[in-house]
Amino acid sequence: MKKLYLSKDNKKFLGVCAGIAKYFDLDPTLIRVLFVVLALVTVVMPMVIAYFILYFVLPEDPGNRSMLSRKPHA
Repeated sequence: MKKLYLSKDNKKFLGVCAGIAKYFDLDPTLIRVLFVVLALVTVVMPMVIAYFILYFVLPEDPGNRSMLSRKPHA
């Protein structure tokens, strides 16, 4: 079963669009362009609010941790 996560590898801002792109197996640039177009059509605020809600609701991808984001063992 696929799950929707925030992307940490391919993020430009907070990783929401890249996470959605990975979930649907699409190019992240396509999702980003679609987001901008929808934001312009909906007078920006609904899409910005939706973006931040997704950022706070979606978990980070557990399989996308780089060496820099890992905490050292004690």
